[in-house]
Amino acid sequence: MEPEELAGWLRLTLTPGIGPTAARRLLAAFGLPAAVFQQSPEALRQVVSEAHATALLTPPGRLGALIDNTLEWLHGTDATGGTRRIVTLGDAGYPASLLEMVDPPLMLYVLGAAPLDLTQLDRSLAIVGSRNPTPQGVLNARAFARAFCVGGLVVVSGLALGVDGAAHEGALEAPGDLPRPATVAVVGTGLDRVYPARHRALAHRIAERGLIVSEFALGTPPLNQNFPRRNRIIAGLTRGTLVVEAALQSGSLITARLASEQGRDVYAIPGSIHSPQSRGCHALIRQGAKLVETVDDVLEELRFNTPAPLTSSVPDGDSMHKGLLQAIGHDPVGLDALGARTGDTVPTLQAQLLELELAGQVTRLPGGLFQRIVRT
Repeated sequence: MEPEELAGWLRLTLTPGIGPTAARRLLAAFGLPAAVFQQSPEALRQVVSEAHATALLTPPGRLGALIDNTLEWLHGTDATGGTRRIVTLGDAGYPASLLEMVDPPLMLYVLGAAPLDLTQLDRSLAIVGSRNPTPQGVLNARAFARAFCVGGLVVVSGLALGVDGAAHEGALEAPGDLPRPATVAVVGTGLDRVYPARHRALAHRIAERGLIVSEFALGTPPLNQNFPRRNRIIAGLTRGTLVVEAALQSGSLITARLASEQGRDVYAIPGSIHSPQSRGCHALIRQGAKLVETVDDVLEELRFNTPAPLTSSVPDGDSMHKGLLQAIGHDPVGLDALGARTGDTVPTLQAQLLELELAGQVTRLPGGLFQRIVRT
């Protein structure tokens, strides 16, 4: 991208009060951003308000520094060797699915494995969920993502803690010779930052085998208001959104709502009626989301096929303390209830539960509860 062209796009995105909707009207009326800034105040007022027209005629104070920083970023190299690109609303490589949105992002900063082709996301699925999932939720997100990726889908998520990170990890566990990016992380900061910081190593791995995408200018910190905006891109890029676990106030429900409003499919994995992290999924199912137990439940709706079927059970014979696992069932349960079901003493149960916990077959929950973990 030439410096003059980049300057026009950056100035348009930085102009106070000019969001994607107003910017799209200006571009439709006048063409590329450079032409917008050549218009008279009278011409601009035919498209936007007087206040916005005045703002458009005043270059933002930090424009020069941002242009220099962005050009330096574009021509630099990432620690992973990933390449960098900016895709604007006027580019042929702009994702067609985002053009269906009422407020498509004007610019997308892209980092990752070459070629940086966002048009490869025609077979993609968003996997989102709680930042504080249960151990079972983490396993589900990882296993579903791996199976979807092996089946030829691109897994899209938001690089957040919890389900998002597990989904990216699962996709990266798929074979490395797939024809598409393994996973795409859509983030709520500038691409010169990694948030959360503990996902820095994960972000580098994604850049090696997938893409990291943002609409936010370099230097943008992790502001709360940016993450719902990030979610609309996750929903818009993909054919559907799978919610693995979510509380009733989870941000992943925003992504699901945006997906539904954009005409995309919404899927939800049910869980225990006693788990707060399942209530958001249950609410989505009541509202019409498809209940998902296996990968095929999603692929049948999308009319995709996968060579990697996912099962949701482990043969009981493969587990130690088979009787105790059967007594636990699949809902959280306390020691008193387990004692009533098995007839064992508390010390005996504690010893067996510790062995199961160390074997990764049971997890300890707050409140003195235990829950069985099903590995796929």
